[in-house]
Amino acid sequence: MDAKFKKRLKFKAVTILSMVILVSIFHFTIFLSSSIAEGISDQTQLFQKLRSGNHFVMIRHALAPGMGDPENFAIDRCETQRNLSDEGREQARNMGDLFRRNNIESAEVYSSQWCRCLETARLMNLGEVNESKTINSFFRRFEKEEEQTKELALWIKEQDLSRPIILITHQVNITAFTGIFPSSGEIIVVHRGKDGNFTVEGTMKTD
Repeated sequence: MDAKFKKRLKFKAVTILSMVILVSIFHFTIFLSSSIAEGISDQTQLFQKLRSGNHFVMIRHALAPGMGDPENFAIDRCETQRNLSDEGREQARNMGDLFRRNNIESAEVYSSQWCRCLETARLMNLGEVNESKTINSFFRRFEKEEEQTKELALWIKEQDLSRPIILITHQVNITAFTGIFPSSGEIIVVHRGKDGNFTVEGTMKTD
């Protein structure tokens, strides 16, 4: 095989490889754009549902590094609890902005009495924050899971959902009610049916 032929063969191989890479990038870009567009569309639809009535949201508190709480935990002393990080505080503000960008300027806001939930709710700045024992964490007392979950369901069934209701709570509470294991700051949109049943319409992750 002479040098000129080898050179032509090498050039063709490089050209084919370049075409394959360009096609792959093109397809990946289309997929990525489609995924982003679909995510934006889903988000818009979920907020439309929330504004339409008979829907509410459950939100896991913003980022608070760690798991559970210290052994010396006291509900009325934030210094004994796992609290929001600076990143978590920024996330909470962004969550409030997300609601406002989707035409929800204010809402009925309820929060667990844990400091990380209360701070999340206040930083979202969507209205007066009401403390609720019903959505307090039962991470250390799982025997309360069934009782609190039933209590929450009964409470929600009695609420006027013509105005958005936001519940800032914990992973264990959300998982017990919806079956979803949320990340920090994840928003779960729930529909209350006429039959009294609840259906998860979708979730939105935040950062």
